[in-house]
Amino acid sequence: MDTQRPPLALTMGEPAGIGGEIAAKAWSVLRQEGPAFFFLGDPALLPGVPHRRIASPAEAAAVFPEAVPVLPLDLPAPVTPGRPDARNAAPVIAAIEQAVALARSGAAGGVVTNPIQKSVLTAAGFRHPGHTEFLAELAPGEGPPVMLLAAAGLRAVPVTIHQSLRSAIARLDAALICRIARATAAGLRRDFGIAAPRLALAGLNPHAGEDGTMGTEDRDIIAPAIATLRAEGIDARGPFPADTLFTPHARAGYDVALGMYHDQALIPVKTLDMAGGVNVTLNLAVVRTSPDHGTALDIAGQNRADPGSLIAALRLAAQLADHRRNQAA
Repeated sequence: MDTQRPPLALTMGEPAGIGGEIAAKAWSVLRQEGPAFFFLGDPALLPGVPHRRIASPAEAAAVFPEAVPVLPLDLPAPVTPGRPDARNAAPVIAAIEQAVALARSGAAGGVVTNPIQKSVLTAAGFRHPGHTEFLAELAPGEGPPVMLLAAAGLRAVPVTIHQSLRSAIARLDAALICRIARATAAGLRRDFGIAAPRLALAGLNPHAGEDGTMGTEDRDIIAPAIATLRAEGIDARGPFPADTLFTPHARAGYDVALGMYHDQALIPVKTLDMAGGVNVTLNLAVVRTSPDHGTALDIAGQNRADPGSLIAALRLAAQLADHRRNQAA
């Protein structure tokens, strides 16, 4: 384990969900080889593993082989697995804020966020649609934040994210596609070390519109955006029919696929590798990854949660942080 690498900050997520369980299981797998992380949350959420309270991230690497390092955030209300309590919303939000602040200061190498229960936070006054938008406010980068989902053999980005399908289609225009594509290309260069990213853009309509006979958005919005991007030197291709864009043969021809709406990009990733998929936010001032699943309230407290996606998120966060440090050097 590289003790010179700053430890990762792992937030507790929804206390009534599986965040604590998968954090404990991830530590059991990673405790020897790393990457080292510290848990921002209530130590009582970590079942069946030793933990040790630390005063600062600087203590985490030395503690990590023997116990989960914890920067404690005690919860005001008792936790019942599977039953979120809005009284615990404030420390959940505070964990995210502290993790970002520590990463921005250099004390943490990056931020890995456990899943949150958005409806509970919203009821407590949280005004953001999700993690991505909140993190963009806490650690804005040079371009718009981009949600990238990474799995075995596929990276995918939704152009529109947390909004209804009707409003996503109404919002879609060439300017938005270009903004997200530019930011995606920049993020792949900066965080993934891909010098010349290849972007494949999905069509919105069946058969990518079939020359306008099945909808004109592909011809009138997506194709002009691709032409603009190519004129700027970005290797953008398409629009491709979405029903064939994610086959093994097609995936070999690009570095990232851009879907026009949330599910168009996320369904292929979760179908290919639900247990190992990782959510990455590009173009933040800090590295941020997250497991590609939710709070799993239905199995919370039953020791049934698979930590694979969190382990992948921790490992990928360490790799992305290394890329950033190497670029800075």
